[in-house]
Amino acid sequence: MSTTPPPQALTPGTPPATGEPGARDGAFGWLRALGPRGRRAFGGAFGGYGLDSYDYFTLPLSMVALAAYFGLDSGQTGLFTTVTLVVSAVGGAVAGVVADRIGRVKALMITVVTYAVFTVACGFAPNYETLLVFRALQGLGFGGEWAVGAVLVAEYASPRHRGRTLGAVQSAWAVGWGLAVVVYTLVFQYVDEGLAWRVMFWTGALPALLVVWVRRQVHDAPEAAAARERSADRGSFTALFRPGTATSPGLLRTTVFAVLLSTGVQGGYYTLATWVPTYLKTERGLSVVGTGGYLTLLISGAFLGYLTGGLLTDRLGRKRNILLFAVLSAACILAYANIPSGADTLLLVLGFPLGFCMSAIFSGFGSFLSELYPVAVRGTGQGFAYNTGRAVGAAFPTTVGFLADSWGVGGALVFGAIGYALAALALTGLPETRGKELL
Repeated sequence: MSTTPPPQALTPGTPPATGEPGARDGAFGWLRALGPRGRRAFGGAFGGYGLDSYDYFTLPLSMVALAAYFGLDSGQTGLFTTVTLVVSAVGGAVAGVVADRIGRVKALMITVVTYAVFTVACGFAPNYETLLVFRALQGLGFGGEWAVGAVLVAEYASPRHRGRTLGAVQSAWAVGWGLAVVVYTLVFQYVDEGLAWRVMFWTGALPALLVVWVRRQVHDAPEAAAARERSADRGSFTALFRPGTATSPGLLRTTVFAVLLSTGVQGGYYTLATWVPTYLKTERGLSVVGTGGYLTLLISGAFLGYLTGGLLTDRLGRKRNILLFAVLSAACILAYANIPSGADTLLLVLGFPLGFCMSAIFSGFGSFLSELYPVAVRGTGQGFAYNTGRAVGAAFPTTVGFLADSWGVGGALVFGAIGYALAALALTGLPETRGKELL
């Protein structure tokens, strides 16, 4: 089925064709303003990213069981995250080019199928080395999905609402994370631990259902697709590294600083996402149910953080929102890692602001990166910048893994705060893009 809708379809940023009064007002004005096709695109991107999150977290939640089953040390378990994130850079860059050349929706389906297939394959791994390979290949789809979905929705959203709209797409990560915790709690309660981790990976087949719906219901934004088709630079990877000239600003500076920004934010985030479950279970002595309870508050904060960050990125601007939450996230990490032994209530309470801050910082990424690149290389630029940052940031959780044996997981988590400092520094090299049209 073609991914290009007929000419009468809505153009990006226009109100619904139904002429709904107040379509741009109220708490959900941003959603009504997308129009019917835009809302379906939002649904496809939201579902894809939520299930991407679910498949990602099958491993961190199963980490303790995997370590016991294969006899792994902290460095080896940390390597799972590193290879996933490093390979995701390749997947993200490739998916971005594909999205610019054959369309956002087709690229979205390819990425979802890829991460689903290799998540399920992880459940059949006979040894550590095979599991490491399957997890790396899962990273190909994992890396591409967000960038493609974010560009798809950004091209439907109006400048006025783009931050909130993309922030809502980001909130799908918390939904998928929460679903993974619920399934983890049930599976590890009722299935022997030696088999439970395999069952967790097998449930990663869920995204296949989403692909069927996306293929039938979701289309690229028509005007953006037409503009992309007319460009000679469509999907050009080399265009990202052209230096500025007297007649053209070039994209080299933008790409370098966008990568640094992504590296800092994701280095801090994945340090926490990878090691907090292990920290709660091994150093705090929480049971499976207890860990799930603590993570519930962390994830609730994350969900509200995504929505709040989306609102603030429209009101404060892209750069101010990211800077605000970089500072707050670093402060939360330091506080979380230094809670005294026995203060479990404080550990529980602090989980909410930790989840809130480290998620709110991401809400502006979808709109900011989309606005930094022209339509012909929007997928390519966003895919490369976001996922290269993710790959380089992968060094952070691995470093924590190697430091954990001597510092303890809690002490090593402090390393994640360095990432947020790098993100704040990178903002100095990027322009503010709030209110920018994408065509």
